Amino acid sequence: MNNSKTNTGTGLLIGTRPVLEALESGKEIDKIMIQKGLKSPTFQELWHVIKKYDAPFQYVPIEKLNRITRKNHQGVIAFTAAVEFQNIEEVIARCYENGEDPLILLLDRVTDVRNFGAISRTAECTGVHGIVIPTRNSAPVNFDALKTSAGALSHIPVCREMNLKDTIKFLKESGLKVVGCTEKTETLLYDADLSGPTCIIMGSEEDGISPEYLKLCDATVKLPMFGKIGSLNVSVATGALLYEVIRQRRS
Repeated sequence: MNNSKTNTGTGLLIGTRPVLEALESGKEIDKIMIQKGLKSPTFQELWHVIKKYDAPFQYVPIEKLNRITRKNHQGVIAFTAAVEFQNIEEVIARCYENGEDPLILLLDRVTDVRNFGAISRTAECTGVHGIVIPTRNSAPVNFDALKTSAGALSHIPVCREMNLKDTIKFLKESGLKVVGCTEKTETLLYDADLSGPTCIIMGSEEDGISPEYLKLCDATVKLPMFGKIGSLNVSVATGALLYEVIRQRRS
């Protein structure tokens, strides 16, 4: 059976063999969609490689794959990432080597690609040294995200981590103050010390920051709200918080 060709223009990989070869070659994969119940011998080979590289995947009905492409997808479609993911340990080390206080932005379950792109654009403009996202339950780092970020994702390191809890602990051990932005606090962002090495955690608009991550925060802050609507868009809130970091650091 012939495998479908790779559609490099859209960042789409179609068919079992192209996805397998992309993983083995070290190509950054944003997400792999697998038809539910797939059990072919070729897929078993791919499955071994997926687990080997901890590649993000999800099972979907065949109808979803058919909506994406009419080509012979063999039950497997993957989307390539628009950026090369970096290592958070190296990002932090580079900051200290350059004599800079690290400023890291960690996004917990921010799944909308437009919000992610807008956040990335603001992060790059405000001097954030790296953005941390989870392997699953995160917006795709695809070409739409790159476009929405106005190209910022080409200039700011993005670190994709399997275990955000371990990552937060590493950042704390590396001397960063971890600050969570949440409505479940009385402290305004203006009253918190954001001037030193800092990691800002932003959560999803629906559920906020996961409770297990909130417990690890050294401080929690909120933005003042005077209207009748209870919350801001996450990209707007991130922008307000990052510019307060800039104000304090310049002071």
